[in-house]
Amino acid sequence: MSKRLDKYRKLPVFQKSEEILELANVIAETLKEDDKKEHLDSEILSNAMIMQVKIAGAEGGGLYSLKMQNAVLIKLAAHDMLNAVIFAAMVEINEEDYVTLMREKVEEFRLAFVDWIRGFDKSYDIPDNWAIRFDASTPEQEKLEELMFDEDKFFDDFEDDDFDEDEEDDV
Repeated sequence: MSKRLDKYRKLPVFQKSEEILELANVIAETLKEDDKKEHLDSEILSNAMIMQVKIAGAEGGGLYSLKMQNAVLIKLAAHDMLNAVIFAAMVEINEEDYVTLMREKVEEFRLAFVDWIRGFDKSYDIPDNWAIRFDASTPEQEKLEELMFDEDKFFDDFEDDDFDEDEEDDV
């Protein structure tokens, strides 16, 4: 793989996600003994893997809103994975209590994650029409909103009579 494509692997946040995946593999191995545990096994492993995939995806894209979208999915995957580990301990289906260890790993990851997302370039972005990222009260947002699709301007080109004729045909 090229150095540019492999750059994300050197990030502290990715390295912490690798530690989480290693622990998830250990936990999953203890859960593979019967069918009731298999769902938790896949829940833990898939979420640990999603964290890594989304870090790579965020690093591969440039737009701030896309990076933040991946960041939100990473946060959700970390929570879902930790919840599955906690559930396994609650119903006593794993041989050891991995909750404390996983919590510590997730907290280490969270600290690296916060540092990582603080480094995202907020100036390199476009509006996504979902209004999650942009504050409508800023001059920058007003300029960006001018570029967005304006439904009122679009329908100004149509005359009201155009719509009335269609309604009469339907009756």
